[in-house]
Amino acid sequence: MNTQNTTATADFATASTPAGPFTALVDPDGAVLAAGWTADAQNLRGLIHQTLRPAALRERAELGQVTKAVEAYHAGDLTIIDSITVRQISGPFLVHAWEVLRKIPAGDPVTYTDFASASGRPAATRAAANACARNAAALFVPCHRVIRTDGSLGGFRWGLDVKRWLLNHEA
Repeated sequence: MNTQNTTATADFATASTPAGPFTALVDPDGAVLAAGWTADAQNLRGLIHQTLRPAALRERAELGQVTKAVEAYHAGDLTIIDSITVRQISGPFLVHAWEVLRKIPAGDPVTYTDFASASGRPAATRAAANACARNAAALFVPCHRVIRTDGSLGGFRWGLDVKRWLLNHEA
């Protein structure tokens, strides 16, 4: 059975930000499917779960509320991203972990250990790190707010310079 969404076209737009170009892909309902500090929409498309992955991409100048939220966040409105709908699919733990990430307040990063505990699996620090690594909707699901217990940054798909910028911006 082919579960790939071969009929949908996702819209995307790239905005200039102080941390670099930021691209978001949205489904026909306007929900964010993928986002990150890149101008490569095809790369972002590949991060989307196959059951949601659009068959085609269409570039737009902007994406309405999503673009406004990206601009407002980078201008200092750190909670505006909370109002944006995100659509990601995976197993129950990852989906729950992504919901937990959306509740981490700006300016108050947590450790991978604390994130694992908040996600209901305190001994599963690696699974928590995996949830961050598999998050396709960066910024809107703020995995950048998770750091190592020693205070170092850990990893980030979009680079440690971007993660450092985001954490400093939110501090």
